[in-house]
Amino acid sequence: MERITQHVILPVTDKKKIRFTFEGRSLEAFEDEVISSALFANGIKIFSEHKKDSSPQGIFCANGQCAQCTVIADGLPVKACVAKVRDGMRLEPLKGSPLLPKIACASGGGAAQPGEQFGRVTELEVDALIIGGGPSGLAAAAELGKLNVGTLIIDDKHKLGGKLILQTHKFFGSVEDCYAGTRGIDIADKLEARLREYPSVKIWLNATCVAVFSDKKVGVLYGDKYFLIRPKALISATGAREKSLVFPGNTLPGVYGAGAFQTLVNRDLIRPAKRLFVVGGGNVGIIAAYHALQADIRVVGLIEALPRCGGYKVHADKLQRLGVPIYTRHTIVRAEGAKELEAVTIAEVDGRFKAVPGTEKTFKADTLLIAVGLNSVNEFHRQAVEFGMNAFVCGDAEEIAEASAAMFSGKIVSHKVLKSLGIMAGEVPQFWFERLEVLKSRPGETLKPSAKSHDNAVYPVLHCLQEIPCNPCVTVCPKKSIKLSGESIMTVPKFSGECIGCFKCLLICPGLAVTLVDYRKDKNCPLVAVPFEIARGCVKKGDMVNMADWEGADLGAAEVADVKDFKAENTMMIIVKAKPEIADRIASVRLFDPEAAMEAVGETRALRGAATKEADDSVIVCRCERVSLGEIRRAIKSGVRDMNQLKAVTRAGMGACGAKTCESLILSIFRSEGVDLKEVTGFSGRPLFVEVPLGVFSNMKCRTEAEEKASWGGF
Repeated sequence: MERITQHVILPVTDKKKIRFTFEGRSLEAFEDEVISSALFANGIKIFSEHKKDSSPQGIFCANGQCAQCTVIADGLPVKACVAKVRDGMRLEPLKGSPLLPKIACASGGGAAQPGEQFGRVTELEVDALIIGGGPSGLAAAAELGKLNVGTLIIDDKHKLGGKLILQTHKFFGSVEDCYAGTRGIDIADKLEARLREYPSVKIWLNATCVAVFSDKKVGVLYGDKYFLIRPKALISATGAREKSLVFPGNTLPGVYGAGAFQTLVNRDLIRPAKRLFVVGGGNVGIIAAYHALQADIRVVGLIEALPRCGGYKVHADKLQRLGVPIYTRHTIVRAEGAKELEAVTIAEVDGRFKAVPGTEKTFKADTLLIAVGLNSVNEFHRQAVEFGMNAFVCGDAEEIAEASAAMFSGKIVSHKVLKSLGIMAGEVPQFWFERLEVLKSRPGETLKPSAKSHDNAVYPVLHCLQEIPCNPCVTVCPKKSIKLSGESIMTVPKFSGECIGCFKCLLICPGLAVTLVDYRKDKNCPLVAVPFEIARGCVKKGDMVNMADWEGADLGAAEVADVKDFKAENTMMIIVKAKPEIADRIASVRLFDPEAAMEAVGETRALRGAATKEADDSVIVCRCERVSLGEIRRAIKSGVRDMNQLKAVTRAGMGACGAKTCESLILSIFRSEGVDLKEVTGFSGRPLFVEVPLGVFSNMKCRTEAEEKASWGGF
């Protein structure tokens, strides 16, 4: 079994166990667990085979956005990442049309099972409908609830919070505006608790928005029942979906998105990997790597094509301090494996971001995370605008940014809604927009460490030297001795004044970038307290541990004098005896030594240079229909400029996901072929944005052929 039984941050509780079968094998799962997590817990990463080429299929998004994880559950095709396993459920892999079940959905003759209101759909009117219960949606709903606006907020998950419920790290930003210094999982609980104080706000969980219609109604599947909602104002707080990437082996089981990984690890407490590699140095990739370390997963490395990581430096530094190598100016060359991922090959890039032959490095890995950016989930908003609805958008659905900015975005959009409904007059204050711009700012300049300018016997050392929006250490200091170096929250913090050694600044810092140096007991051998949140018990009093500076450079070994466990904050303090000359430089305990690449054998290295044109053309772009890069290139070169024509010619975008995972890739291929995107006609949107059985629209439940026979006594 691949379950996490101990976690430094997350509680691990006993759950009721049930039994199910996969390909006839009897397996164990937890009640209310999704199918994909139950399969991963039993060591199963291959869920099916593609009908076109029998290629193995696993998960990619784990968020219901694609259809790569489809399995047959009790005779019906379902997405394994969103459908829950049931006691006695019989699962089979999807292996092409000959094995697909016959579904009995036609009316008459007992072939369908109508709901209590067969043929009737309940219609509701609300002042405001919010699609999405992430940080921006929750913030918007709370503002509307304050003024008793009749609001319905829906989310397709079992719990409010969106991606916050996957985040075990503390958040950056402003303490006053977005709970900076608090872990994402706790922010989700705080936002939900605040929302439940307002009786005018109704919450529907496990509720999926299916479509927005031209009569200004919104179709919502809530549990097993379908509703039509007519809102006076519609807010799309639908978040974002992960981008994919084109390279050989990109669809192997074991290659998937960082969000999928966080879902398995931090929501479902599944350990899906032993050796992990990450593509992408933004905050998503860096944070996912850190979460892997918290789940006792070895992170072999992380690559970023740019000269430096795009995420916050303190996030990247946390990895490097622990001993995880970050390879900048590198790209992924290929993922390798017979049926599942076994190895990853990377290479340096030139000025055009092309792999440089002869610079390849290959590492053994069973999981490869793709964290190369996000696309806004904005199709509901676009449709609502097209149909003339009173429509608004916020959070990542409007612009990709940090969750701190998303919360403030939701707050701003709620006031726009209030004005549109005639409840509040006047414009949104300008300083709100200014604050939002700061919260979503890109990292600024990185300063050099400054020399100590005081003679205190105990004092904090601030290893946070990049300009980012963050102020928790400033707000928590009881002596007000930590201040921002300028008026803006983007400026770095500085220490000046008295310190009492309370550890508060160390405990609240999201980047674990504050240490405490203490000369009070011994002027010749100071104690240095280092925040630590990887695993309890792996560092003990009396151990000799390697230390690292703010960027991960080795500072040699030191003896652990004490370990303090602040369980309320889920943070430990590793206190080491240090030499005075390195005391101020110590930033972290170093847990790992970077791994060397695997040795190339025979002609392997030469073959792993720049991919041949033939191999390049065979790379899969459209996962659903297994359409290759070469097929799309040939269509473009033949003169195709309409995505719908491209779909007709190649089937790219025709699959179950509705081009959610391949559309941006195809547009990038047009650009790479020298085509101006102004010449390209986009895909025509489908009437429905989410796949649902057609019987849903009449509140009719579909049954398999076996269930149908059983209802007639087997005749």
